[in-house]
Formats: sequence, C-alpha cells, structure tokens
Amino acid sequence: MLGLKLATDPRWVNIVETNIEEILTDHAWCEQKAATNAITIITQNSEHEDLVSDLLSIAKEEIEHFEMVHNLIKSRGLKLGRERKDEYVNELVKFMEKGGSRKSAFVDRLLFSAMIEARSCERFRVLSLNIKDEELAKFYHELMVSEATHYTTFLGYAKKYGEGIDVDKRWKEWIAFENSIIIKYGKRETVHG
Repeated sequence: MLGLKLATDPRWVNIVETNIEEILTDHAWCEQKAATNAITIITQNSEHEDLVSDLLSIAKEEIEHFEMVHNLIKSRGLKLGRERKDEYVNELVKFMEKGGSRKSAFVDRLLFSAMIEARSCERFRVLSLNIKDEELAKFYHELMVSEATHYTTFLGYAKKYGEGIDVDKRWKEWIAFENSIIIKYGKRETVHG
C-alpha cells in the first residue's frame, strides 16, 4: 500500500458518488497543483539535469491529466468549479522542515511530493475498485498507475540527492505524520477529503 499505514475506507466512494461534479473539479485542480509543484522543484533545483528531465515529464503528464479530467467534466455536461483549498495538503506543508539547509529543504519537498502522490494513488485505487460508474472506474485505474510512477520518482530523487540525510528515517516520519492526520479525511467528495 505504498508504505501508507491507513487505507481509505471504501465507503468513502459512496460519498464521492453523491457529487461527481465536486470530485472531478477537485481532482482537476489537484492535477494542476501537481504540475505546478513539479515546475517549482525544477525551478529551485535546475542544476540536476536528470531531475529536470523527469520532472518536466511529470509536469506535462499532470497537465494532461488536468485536461483529461476537464474533458470528462465537459462530456458529462458538468462545470469545472473554482479551485479549492486542499486541507490535507496544507497540513502536509506544515510538516515540511523549515530553517534547515537548502539540501534538507529540497529532500523534504521531494518527500512531501511523494506523500501526496502515494495517497492520491491509493485513493484512485479505491475509486477504481469501488465506484459503480464503469467509465470512472477505468479512468481512475489508469491514473492510479501513473501516480504510482510519480511517487517512486520523487522518492528516488530524495534518496539520490539526500546524501548526508537519513532519507529513510525522514520518510518514516512523513508516513507517521500522514497517518496521524489522514484519520480526519475521507469524509468529503474530494480526492484527499
């Protein structure tokens, strides 16, 4: 389960099914934010040519996912609502190390990114296995595979460029923190809510 300690209760899908427009709107904006996050990491760490290449691919893929979700919204006669705050992500931001070295901030940003991708992947899996809408089940299965790749990319770069940092220990801290907050979520028709 991607190292996550707490699985999403499949009954969350029942909540999602009450408002497909809301989950799709929230999902679209999650994809846009993921693209922006990848670009931000590139901007701040452009000296790593391999990272730049891989994160450019992720940014493109995330914006393609945004387009896919937007097209799905339009095809169903729904509307893309306004961007929403993601309380789950905002709590993760607060856990990022502050005031350390540039390298530790870089590694923590990569671990933060891996955590979001891991939980998104897990949520997409739950949707793909439990949603009654066959089109959405297939759609979320395909995205689940993509998110898993993103998760491993971010985690891999944290380990590659985290020399002198106990990345495995810090990742365990991220997992423990995420476990402590995720119990509040899974009660709304949003990707992380």
